[in-house]
Amino acid sequence: HYRARAHREKACSPFAAQLNIPNDVMSNRMETTIIAVRYDGGVVIGSDSRASMGEEYVSSRVINKVIQVHDKIFCCMAGSLADAQASQMLSSISSVFTGQHMSIYLHMQMEEPPLVKSAAAIMRSFCYTHRDELSAGFIVAGWDRKNGPQVFQVSLGGMILEQAFTIGGSGSTFIYGYADAKFKPGMTREESLSLAMDSDNVSGGVVHLAIVTEKGAERQLIPGNKLPVLQSLA
Repeated sequence: HYRARAHREKACSPFAAQLNIPNDVMSNRMETTIIAVRYDGGVVIGSDSRASMGEEYVSSRVINKVIQVHDKIFCCMAGSLADAQASQMLSSISSVFTGQHMSIYLHMQMEEPPLVKSAAAIMRSFCYTHRDELSAGFIVAGWDRKNGPQVFQVSLGGMILEQAFTIGGSGSTFIYGYADAKFKPGMTREESLSLAMDSDNVSGGVVHLAIVTEKGAERQLIPGNKLPVLQSLA
């Protein structure tokens, strides 16, 4: 018992420990599929909603992993749930974007709404600073007045990469080929939504979606029994 407890305490992320996150929460991991797709006029960002403890026990089917950090900017996370929660607890993940760091960007941008790339750069800096402590990767996507719809992938080490579409999380391993085959430049909103739901429909629980355009952001919650059947690759 004591050896097992010591092992759990040793395995606890120092970053999470500083925030007084219980060790039993540290074992709560998200077997996740996250995706963001840029289409003609906007972006779709989505995720599954399942969190599991260990390899078998599903602790929740309704966790929202798509977080709105500004009017037209969203962040999606995959990895250790405790570390993902820790990044939120740095001010509900919003202080990472809307606190002191984002204030600098807003000042540089003449107090106009922040650029999606600026938000991604803040996330990159955050990930790099805590690269030895975090076990979570991120997608930042949205729309801004300068560059329109954009999708950025932010890796554990702080690398930032703009893509037309990106997927992540442990569940993404199984649908990379499908997403590559189905994605095409200049997709419509409906095609992008279909791709996002198809990619998430085997991870479990519901699907959380956010659609962002020049006009604003729209959220959708799709129950598992309402998800489309996987399309044929033919």
